[in-house]
Amino acid sequence: MTDTSTPSAEETAAATPVESGSEETKKSETVTSDSELFAQSEVAADYIEGLLDILDYDGDIDELVSAGRPMVEVVGGRLQPLVGQRGATLEALQELTRLAIFRATGSPSRLLLDIGGYRATRRKELTAVARNAVEKVKEHGDAVRLEPMSAFERKCVHDVVNAISGVESESEGVEPNRRIVVRPAS
Repeated sequence: MTDTSTPSAEETAAATPVESGSEETKKSETVTSDSELFAQSEVAADYIEGLLDILDYDGDIDELVSAGRPMVEVVGGRLQPLVGQRGATLEALQELTRLAIFRATGSPSRLLLDIGGYRATRRKELTAVARNAVEKVKEHGDAVRLEPMSAFERKCVHDVVNAISGVESESEGVEPNRRIVVRPAS
């Protein structure tokens, strides 16, 4: 009997080619062409469009590939319920959309979903949080622990901190309480 169940997010992440095989295999398997990435964004857009229809929400859907990742952006009014408190609903919709892509293509996806510009706005806020933490570390020399964040939020903060010399960042803890610690570079 064949298992037709959809894998969990952990199983999908574990199935990424980066985690198994020789270096040659890893290099060849991790390169996904822009056409494959765009195909993933098309599957995602169709899935999200169906969801919007079911919920009777209006929104324009843009499909694109950016920084080697498929992306889908939904813009329009009345979309806040799809973002949820601190982006929790958006994160859940992103995972469901990634599973829809996996089901359609057989390959895990790193799709990034944005609704109503939430991620762009949050990225700006997190840049300010990261810079503030760096200033405190440089001024006092003590490590600064930030509030728990989603994987997307942690990545934004790590990117900002890693671009600044004299400090480093590290994630600690377990979801949903995983947080970043910014400290002087060792």
